[in-house]
Amino acid sequence: MTPLRRLPFTLAFLAALLVTAVATGSLWSPVEDRAWFPDIAFGLPAFEAGHWWTPLTGPFFALTPLYYLPVFLSFALFTGFAELRLGTRRTIGTFVTGHLVAVLGAAGVLLALRDVSSWAAAVATVRDVGPSAGAFAAITAATATLRAPWRLRLRILLVGYAGIALLYSGTLADVEHFLAVAITLPLSPRIAGPNRVRNTGQPSRREWRLLAASGLLVVAAVRIVTWFFPTTGPLGPTGTDDSSAVEVVVVIVLALLVMRGLSHGRRVAWWAVVVIAGLDILLTALAGVALLVATVLDAVEAVDDVPLVVTDSVFWLGYLVLLVAGRHAFRVPWRPRTADGDRQHAIELVQRNGGGTLSWMTTWPENRYFPIAHDAGYVAYRKHAGVAVALGDPICPRSDGDGAVAEFAENCDRAGLVPCLFSATEPSVRGAERLGWRYLQVAEDTLIDLPGLEFKGKQWQPARSALNRAVKEGITFRLVHLADEPRAVLQQVRAISEEWVGDKGLPEMGFTLGGVDEALDRHVRVGLAVDDDGRVHGVTSWIPVYAGDGEIEGWTLDVMRRRSDGFKHVVEFLIASACQAFRDEGARYLSLSGAPLARAGTEGDTRILDALLDKLGAALEPYYGFRSLHAFKAKFRPRYAPMYLIYRDEADLPRIGVAIARAYLPDAGLRDIPKLVRS
Repeated sequence: MTPLRRLPFTLAFLAALLVTAVATGSLWSPVEDRAWFPDIAFGLPAFEAGHWWTPLTGPFFALTPLYYLPVFLSFALFTGFAELRLGTRRTIGTFVTGHLVAVLGAAGVLLALRDVSSWAAAVATVRDVGPSAGAFAAITAATATLRAPWRLRLRILLVGYAGIALLYSGTLADVEHFLAVAITLPLSPRIAGPNRVRNTGQPSRREWRLLAASGLLVVAAVRIVTWFFPTTGPLGPTGTDDSSAVEVVVVIVLALLVMRGLSHGRRVAWWAVVVIAGLDILLTALAGVALLVATVLDAVEAVDDVPLVVTDSVFWLGYLVLLVAGRHAFRVPWRPRTADGDRQHAIELVQRNGGGTLSWMTTWPENRYFPIAHDAGYVAYRKHAGVAVALGDPICPRSDGDGAVAEFAENCDRAGLVPCLFSATEPSVRGAERLGWRYLQVAEDTLIDLPGLEFKGKQWQPARSALNRAVKEGITFRLVHLADEPRAVLQQVRAISEEWVGDKGLPEMGFTLGGVDEALDRHVRVGLAVDDDGRVHGVTSWIPVYAGDGEIEGWTLDVMRRRSDGFKHVVEFLIASACQAFRDEGARYLSLSGAPLARAGTEGDTRILDALLDKLGAALEPYYGFRSLHAFKAKFRPRYAPMYLIYRDEADLPRIGVAIARAYLPDAGLRDIPKLVRS
């Protein structure tokens, strides 16, 4: 069925709108100038005059000929999209009900406020026509049918537009639009019914950053609009003649500068906006208290620009709520530092000293660093619950390996932190044992030896089948640097990743699990499965493993994502193709990485923390599938290498358990706790 055949209501309404416009002459002459306009337009005056039929006649007109183009386009886009997603019956029901509720609700609000608000008194005399309220209700309901991250993006856009238009413009149509969105949004999952997309989790870190940066862009846009086009909203006039062009330009430039920091997750940018928003709200509250006191003392003088200040503060309050809700996405230092300076130095030390399969993850920007081995190496860690959770093995010259753990412990003691190493390997275990430390196996690295690898024999049947099926379906493998790919490819990769993150019931994980931002690093290789039409079906990223002296000896799998409606065996195809490509380049092995909290057996001191990690791993399994992922990797006949948690004292175990959970789920909040403890 063609898309147009799926839009009978949208096309019929547009046809009726056009016929009515031509028949009445309103397509070339403003309908509000006609003598019969009060008989067809809705609003509080119409209802007070007893014209209760106007909500049924008004949607088929536009106020002026100039308005017909946006009315046609917005209705076709909003209602047409809703009809495609919800179906014709649900769209008609939502449009009609949303229109009636918004129109009658706006009249009720104005009736209640017109005796106490000059704005309401003015708007209460206005009549309106057009189908926009119902169209807003329809598209708001349709958001429940979208997958992450588009559901949240469209909802933020709708709520943001409706709220800002109401605050800064405040026309009758703005009131109707706001009510249509506000009333429909919480009911949208029920309205969507079987078309609803379920199991949508929290926004990813990138999504929070995008929302925060977009908020500042709105600040700049509102400042420009209110300076050029002063209006009157519910809180009073929103324009002022006191702001100079220079002041407006300064506000815009500062907003754009801080917006860049927010988009990169910079902690200092987040704090800057939080302080600005907090000060604005605080000063408005203090001014309100002072005005109240002056009113009581009968000492009030005329105060200019109060409505604009209050309106801005309402906006800042909503923006501050968004910033606080997404605070965990802004942890990147302004200048990520290692012992000697910045991330580039960390990269140089990894290349010079070599490391394990997770060593490249120590260069990720959210890590902190302790220098060791006379500043020739470092330990990368995350700080949670007073614990320094080191990531993997220390990065240091091999001759200094024995003292690395002791030096790390000394640094932790000076900083007042409890030390532990997570996903460390045998050399670190041996060094820790000499210090009397304890250890526990928490994962297994899965390694594929590449020299002489051929996918022959019964055990390699899944890999061969994936390669053969990909050929039949026109799927090809490309090994690229993602940062060099066209924008269209990058957008597809981001969409696949965001959908995967959004469909989880818990927030995005971190620590030893990277994302698209990490895959954009030019040291990282990315495998893409692409069909003949340029559609990306799946993506894997591979981080380098250095042997020392700048030599790459292997690659570790990090990002692994697939399109939900794409080639079914794309993951097997991507891994098998990567094995062939890296083998031909001379790499010695691939690591499919150790799935966090998943292992075949345990080793070391397992009383207490072992039970806690098992519980955490079992609780996370329905949401992230670590253990099923560990079983999936067995298809590639890997050899296993244990990975350990190394700790100093059993008394530290409760704090270490909390710290590990926070390291992997830095964005988890109180509402996520039931998901972790349920079962």
